[in-house]
This record gives sequence, structure tokens and C-alpha cells, in this order.
Amino acid sequence: MTSFTVQPKQRVASIDILRGIIMVIMALDHTRDFFMPQQFDPTDLTKASTGLFLTRFITHFCAPIFVFLAGTGAYLSFSRGKTKSEAARFLVTRGLWLIVLELTIVTIGWSLRLDFNLVFVQVMWALGISMIVLAALIYLPVKAIAAFGLAMILGHNAFDGVEFSHVNTTADTLWRFLHVPGIVNIGDNLNVYVLYPLIPWIGVMALGYSFGVLFTKAPFARQKILIRIGGLAILLFIIIRSLNLYGDPQPWSKQEVWYRTVLSFINVQKYPPSLDYLLITLGVANLALAGLENSKTRIAKILIVFGQVPLFYYILHLYVLKLMSVIAYIIFKPAEAPGLPYTYLAWAIGIIVLYFPCRWYRNYKMTHKQWWLSYL
Repeated sequence: MTSFTVQPKQRVASIDILRGIIMVIMALDHTRDFFMPQQFDPTDLTKASTGLFLTRFITHFCAPIFVFLAGTGAYLSFSRGKTKSEAARFLVTRGLWLIVLELTIVTIGWSLRLDFNLVFVQVMWALGISMIVLAALIYLPVKAIAAFGLAMILGHNAFDGVEFSHVNTTADTLWRFLHVPGIVNIGDNLNVYVLYPLIPWIGVMALGYSFGVLFTKAPFARQKILIRIGGLAILLFIIIRSLNLYGDPQPWSKQEVWYRTVLSFINVQKYPPSLDYLLITLGVANLALAGLENSKTRIAKILIVFGQVPLFYYILHLYVLKLMSVIAYIIFKPAEAPGLPYTYLAWAIGIIVLYFPCRWYRNYKMTHKQWWLSYL
């Protein structure tokens, strides 16, 4: 039976730190959702302030980096002597578990109720399906997996205009799950709101998996490669975005002042993630991984705690922020939604609250070996 041969001796700190950073930033976006619900898209430059836009934009980095690093983490985890059949089995079972969590615990965390008539599928669903697909892909050579991921990322915007003349047909329903966000009607009593269509998220995880090879190299060697890849991705973003021909369904345009024009330029589509969106976010991710290689600061040690228990953090942060928003509403009874400063304050308090249970659980995982720990 074929097995992985590379055996890293310990976790790669830069991956855990970067994952911790994006988990903290993700909480900012969800704090905004809970504390200052908007009646409009915060990236709509005709309505959003610069501060609100940037608050939303910075959180764009979370989902693609999280999915990408999930693939990288899978490669490193499975390179410690497991056979590919063992690795594939784990990917399938963990993927199914993430889908179950999305439809139950995560859904309740958002709304404190389950609505069996309207089901939302978001990032956990995309992660779960991507892991199941990756379970099949790992039998291919790493270069073939990388080519698959790149092809999906680079080419999927060519299909943006694909539509089916008859809705709710099998082809139309499948295409909506794959590439078109929105509500899918399944029967008379079930509607599924697909916020995270699967393409190109599957490709992002596949590419992240192939990048795991870099983290079996010496730190200095991988730093140079990561800098080159990150720099090239950002350069491609600037070139492709400048042309306004391909890479994002929404072209940028000149605004009333120069800095709003910059905002228009970086205002790229997340649902589904466009090529431009992935170039800028994953480009920055590669540069960050290179820059965090030797980080040993106190802040880095705190971020590692979050980065080593991402699923535990994700589930817990929804309930903590939801509870905080309910308490704040009961105490202050605001006549209108709080502004950004209050949202940032609530976010900071939430991160402090989350740190202690996350540290406890991280320490528990390090000192215990129960099988279920690999699923949470």
C-alpha cells in the first residue's frame, strides 16, 4: 500500500500563526453581523463608508486562506506515515462531519434555531465537500493535484455567464450548488441557500494540499519560494484587474476621489470567489507565511493557540458573539444599530473571552489521544 514518506517532526509555526490571524479577523466580520446588521452590502461603494468597506474587505482573506491551509494541513498530517487509504478515509469522515456540523450546531449558532424549510450552506459545507473530493485526489501525483487546483481557480470565471433556461431542473440545481450562489428549491418544503458554491473552493483546497510539499523543505528555501509565488500572484492580480476583461464579474471604475478608486479596484467578488479575489488573498497568504517563518513574539504565541484549534474556535465564537449581542441589546436597548467603534470594542472583548477556553482545549489536545480529538 502506498504511503506518504515525508515526516515533519513538528507543526509548522507559521501555518498556525497565520491560521490564528485569520480566525481573529473572521471574528471581526461576524461581530459586525451580530452587532450592526446592515441593510446593504458593505462592499457597495454607493452606500458604504470607507471604514465599513475596509472592515469587510480585510475579512475577505479569511475563507480562502482557511480553506487553503486546510489542504496544506491535510498534506502535512498525512505525511507522517499513514497510507493513502487511511488518509482518504479520514478525509471522507471528517468532511461528512463538517457538513453535519454546518447543518446543525453552526446553523443554531447563527440564529439560535433550526429552520427545516430554509437551510444555509456556508464555509463548513464547502470545506466538507472539498475534503471528500480531496480524498479521491490524493491518489494522484502532487503535480497533478496542483494542476487541477490551478485549472479550477484560473478558469472558472469563463463559465460566469452559463445559465439554464429552465430553473429547478437537475442541471440547473447542480450548477447552482457548483457555481451560482442563491436559493435552490428542493421539493415543496426544502429550500437551500447556497452561499458557498463549490467551485472553485475545491480547487483552493487541492492547491493548498499541493503546497504542503513546500513545508517539507528547509525554512530558508521555502521562504524564497513563498515570496516569489506571493509576489507573482499579486502582480497577476494587478495586471488582470487593470484590464477589466476577465477575472471578476464586476469591473472596477473611477470614483470621486482617488482612494475610493482604489477601493473599487480591490472590490472583488467572494460568492463565488473570483480569480482576482483568490490572487490577492492567496498572494498575501504566501507572503505572510514567508514573513511569519521565524516569528516568536508574545502575540504570535497567542495566535498559535487559536490556529491550533480552528474548528473548536469557529463553533465557540458564534455562540460567544451571539450571546454578547443579546446581552448588549438587553442592557443598552439601542435605538439604532451600533457604529463601527462599538463593533470593534465588542470584537476585542470577544477575542479575549475566546482565548481562555481555546487555550484550555489546545492544552487538552496536546496531552490526550482520544480518537475524536482529530475531529474537533
